Amino acid sequence: MKPGGRIGRRATPWLAPAVLLIAVTVVVPAYAAATGYSTRWAKRYDGASGDDAGHALVVSPDGTAVYVTGYSDGKTGGANYATLAYSADGALRWSRRYDGSAHTGDVSRAIAISPDGSRVFVTGRSHGALTGDDYATVAYDSATGEQLWASRYTGPRAGDDEATSLAVSPDGSTVYVTGHSHGTGTGADYATIAYDISTGDERWVTRYNAPAGGDDAGLAIGVAPDGSSVFVTGRTLTVAAGIDGTTVAYDAANGTQRWVRSYNGPGNGNDVLLALGVAPDGTRVFVGGPSLGSGTGSDFVTIAYAAGTGADGWTRRYDGPASDNDSMTGLAVTPNGSSVVVTGGSRGNGTGTDYATVAYTAATGAKRWARRYDGPSHGDDVSTALEPSAGSISVTGHSHGSGTGGDYATVTYALSNGALLHTGRYDGPAHASDVATDVGLSPDGATVFVTGRSAGTSTTYDFATLALA
Repeated sequence: MKPGGRIGRRATPWLAPAVLLIAVTVVVPAYAAATGYSTRWAKRYDGASGDDAGHALVVSPDGTAVYVTGYSDGKTGGANYATLAYSADGALRWSRRYDGSAHTGDVSRAIAISPDGSRVFVTGRSHGALTGDDYATVAYDSATGEQLWASRYTGPRAGDDEATSLAVSPDGSTVYVTGHSHGTGTGADYATIAYDISTGDERWVTRYNAPAGGDDAGLAIGVAPDGSSVFVTGRTLTVAAGIDGTTVAYDAANGTQRWVRSYNGPGNGNDVLLALGVAPDGTRVFVGGPSLGSGTGSDFVTIAYAAGTGADGWTRRYDGPASDNDSMTGLAVTPNGSSVVVTGGSRGNGTGTDYATVAYTAATGAKRWARRYDGPSHGDDVSTALEPSAGSISVTGHSHGSGTGGDYATVTYALSNGALLHTGRYDGPAHASDVATDVGLSPDGATVFVTGRSAGTSTTYDFATLALA
């Protein structure tokens, strides 16, 4: 999870803007003329020889360290948060575990680093002895791994609460966390919390329950570049249209709700917004996810809103060549703010599910390019995360190999025209299921870091973290 948040409910009905159906027009062969990445290092982490999975990754601002978090079976009878720090050369600096009071069911979902690189934050769900699952957010000293504070949040019903995303304010004073939390008579609600970065004390807590009063979940969060607003997007239950994608803007100082916008796609079915990015100039917020189309199965949907007012900007949809289910998993705004890039799994013709990556002009939503990646076995390939540099964008996920089961597969495209620059695959020692979950870049964009879950030969699943160059 990156510092800006990477990864609301429907308040009042609104008219969705006209959408543009977009089909694939250009397909690049899987390996084309691209050069293969070499693996600078690959590090595995096994807790208690059980089930371990890296979920999120962040690179320090100076590029000297990489931090990974996820869950790891522990010796106390259940999963713990596990957070690792590696030097850029792959040396393990420290590893830390967080075990909640119930000693079971602690799963870290997201990670962020302070702008000055001094603190690392992780969040997710942690089972409490008397409170069910709670949000648990933990701060570490980035140099030593010393735990600085741990803050827990249980909702009014003391039910199942899970944080899914976090972000740090640009001035480094506040950590914002969102997810879903069970209310009293409201089902699950968005619950968004601001913590003091130094102490972990709550600055404010705000909850959003959509009008239908059903289960709602915040899935992604971001902060305006000037620190004035916090944006949350996710899914909300409606009476007539199943699930809608809903985005909420809050005043970052006190949590006051500024605006709410919901999206119901042309299929009048399930629409889930699970990714969010903010323009570097603060004028727009971009959200996206899978959305039911009309006769096309699920499509990618990408939406731009005015950050200050929530006014509609543009909406674009992507339907793959099979007009079957396409499930968007990630969204990123380029460093100069000129493009928005999205990725996910998309059904192909005779190729199973492929990576599909689409770039749009941020100002207008005009499609710049669309590229697909089909692995060597022409089986199912699903991208899970992406990260841009000044001139390229790197995408990772899992891809069915030829005799190797599922592998990590990382591809890098030129931002200007989508040309395939590099590819790299990782097959773990068991030659079984390897699923990359997050990707990050060194500040100069020359090194790509990937983490995820990889089957071991005698350890079930392990964290596996790579550096590619």
